[in-house]
Amino acid sequence: MKFAAIDVGSNASRLLLSQVVTDDDLPVFKKVSLIRFPLRLGEDAFLTRRITPEKTGQLVQVMTAFHKLIEAFQPLAYRACATSALREAENRAEIVEMIKRESGIDLEIVDGRTEAQIIYANHFERQLAADRSCLYVDVGGGSTQLTFFSQKRMLRSRSFDIGAIRLMKGLVQRSTWKEMKRWLKETTREIDSPVAIGSGGNINKVFMLAGKKLGKPLSYKKLQELDRFISRFEVDERIRLLGLRPDRADVIVPAMEIFLRVMKWSRIDQIYVPFIGLSDGLIHLLYEDFKKNAQQAGAA
Repeated sequence: MKFAAIDVGSNASRLLLSQVVTDDDLPVFKKVSLIRFPLRLGEDAFLTRRITPEKTGQLVQVMTAFHKLIEAFQPLAYRACATSALREAENRAEIVEMIKRESGIDLEIVDGRTEAQIIYANHFERQLAADRSCLYVDVGGGSTQLTFFSQKRMLRSRSFDIGAIRLMKGLVQRSTWKEMKRWLKETTREIDSPVAIGSGGNINKVFMLAGKKLGKPLSYKKLQELDRFISRFEVDERIRLLGLRPDRADVIVPAMEIFLRVMKWSRIDQIYVPFIGLSDGLIHLLYEDFKKNAQQAGAA
């Protein structure tokens, strides 16, 4: 079974082509291809509340190319979602209409809560001990999604307008930081030794720089060390010496500030980085819908 997902984020747009195979009725998700195109829509949306004609044209071209790839891949279903940048763009409706007209793709703009639920659909927590309390932390360009669960049950979820691009541009309000801190302390107040599950391109890259084995967590102390190490370099040096992409080199430090604050306020000492994100969650949801429809058809 093949499925496809599109994630139009504040920093980049991604197309994930995935195959799902079942082993003793348990699904195994295999990434066939992940195509990423940096657009940085957040630079427009967060500063002027509009996406410029130039970037709108680029986005339409990217979506047209993605649609052709999806047609060639021939998935059973696909879903396309946009997050923080288009949520805030005042011309979002005309952009969605243009994308539909030019590419044929129905782009869904999801709110912060839905975004958090999609990321949670990856269910990485099932790979951890049943008694572990965990906090999903997804840091994007424009927002941070937090989902807390205990005993493998989701208890609370919240989205905050704190993202790497927004922070880099000085657009995060002090009151928003205070609200996030209050929410985290209240949520984890009576929880012993919670762990974090981090997602997003920045934490993925930091994990790779750490040289850790996949499946092993990073400690809060190690994340602090990596943050200090990366911060020593200027942006152009991060590109030349650390091998970071230009659209990653400038946002990685503000992203680490967000992760570190979240872990500190939650009293979290370890963070797992399973290399999952919104597009992966969409694939899981598409598979679950397909399976549910198949079961209903079989029962009819």
